[in-house]
Amino acid sequence: MADLTRDNSLRFEGEVVTEEWTLDNSATQTIYRGQPMILDISADTVYVRGFIDATTVASDDIFIGIAMEGASVATTDTETDNVISIAIEPSIVGIPGTTFTDADVGDTMYMSDSSTLSATAADNPMLGKLKRVRDGYQFVRLVSPTVTSGA
Repeated sequence: MADLTRDNSLRFEGEVVTEEWTLDNSATQTIYRGQPMILDISADTVYVRGFIDATTVASDDIFIGIAMEGASVATTDTETDNVISIAIEPSIVGIPGTTFTDADVGDTMYMSDSSTLSATAADNPMLGKLKRVRDGYQFVRLVSPTVTSGA
């Protein structure tokens, strides 16, 4: 897979818990629904940005949750004008994919790019634990915020 180029088709189990977060405008970014959102501590300790494959995830970066909507940010925007809704813990988010099966339930899940679940910790934000795989979706119980100590 590769980074998202459009909003992702998500499914949810149970109640979805969301929070509003302000987007970082230190670099132009396009956020897609389903994209992991992080606090990239080397760039900004207050405002979130979307995780993409090119992001170097440091051990102190923090996974916040999964974007519930798309957004575009320009460096000329006023930061506080760019607010986004993010699914957070204890939400269970179904991400499309067939990488994992029910045999992997309970494993820690990471994102290797903005659309692909992975079991690899290195340079990837940790999302949470695989809860279930059903109908082409891999359901992850989010654990957020989470410091990415495995990076």
